[in-house]
Amino acid sequence: MRGWTIFAAVCLSGAGPAGVQSGLRYHVVHGWPQLPGDEMLDEVSAVAVDGHDDVLVLTRAGRQWPDKGELDTSPIAKPTIFRFDGRTGRLTSRFGAGMFALPHSITVDARQNIWIADVALHQVFKLSPDGRLLLALGTRAVSGEDDRHFNRPSDVAIGRDGSIFVSDGYGNNRVAKFDRTGRFLLSWGSKGSAAGQFNLPHGIASDNKGRLCVDDRGNARIQCFNEDGRWRLTLKGPPFASPQDVKFDHSGRLFVVEAGSSDPLVLPGVVVLDGNGRVLERFGRYGNYDGQFVDAHWLAIDSRGAVYVADFGGKRVQKFVRER
Repeated sequence: MRGWTIFAAVCLSGAGPAGVQSGLRYHVVHGWPQLPGDEMLDEVSAVAVDGHDDVLVLTRAGRQWPDKGELDTSPIAKPTIFRFDGRTGRLTSRFGAGMFALPHSITVDARQNIWIADVALHQVFKLSPDGRLLLALGTRAVSGEDDRHFNRPSDVAIGRDGSIFVSDGYGNNRVAKFDRTGRFLLSWGSKGSAAGQFNLPHGIASDNKGRLCVDDRGNARIQCFNEDGRWRLTLKGPPFASPQDVKFDHSGRLFVVEAGSSDPLVLPGVVVLDGNGRVLERFGRYGNYDGQFVDAHWLAIDSRGAVYVADFGGKRVQKFVRER
């Protein structure tokens, strides 16, 4: 409990860039990844890392979220998931054709199964490592707010015991919990700005200590809970303006990808916090050169501490490593 108390006290104090520590430095890896021929990625919605440090990149293969009207629920005909060798950046496989309508997030669990949240289909899918469908939660193309329905779910996290946590999401402003078989257990949250409420829970992450942190994007904050849904603390960042995703690394550091804003002026990039919530580093800025972001949307961290950032509008994923 003491660790949580320190974490809350430091983060809520509003430590800014002046408090950035010098222990870590990240730099972009030029030329990662490698695509064959003259190929380019489409809009990159999310990125994940598996137990072999292979990198899974989720794209929408040309499908776009319309400005007006209903979401297209027809299957995307092209592959949406690209697997890269994390070390070399070499493309090793692509799959997911004909399975999704508007995939939003990708997660890999401890058994190397792949989880996809699809906002158009109002569903969450569990795939085998080679892309075979193992489980589907939610009712296809039907929204709702009960044990069998989602409303545009945004992300999935897997707990220590295999429990499934879904940030549900663009419509319902709640977190839904299922057991490892997909049986509904509980949910919490509603629209609002009080502790335990959400205004678009966008990304969700769990660690090996039972911490569950939710990127509460519309409220420009991160909220953390126990796995039973009890609110523990709120992190408002250095400050955050439009946080998109949150992840833990293997040492318990918290990484938040920030889209940025012009008013207030907050640069896009990644904010790194230590286990006590102190800001260790912030890297990245707006732009389309190496190490810059047009629309930073998601991130993943491998076993060696490399950080992969999905740039949605920039249609690319970049790899960052720490200087030793």
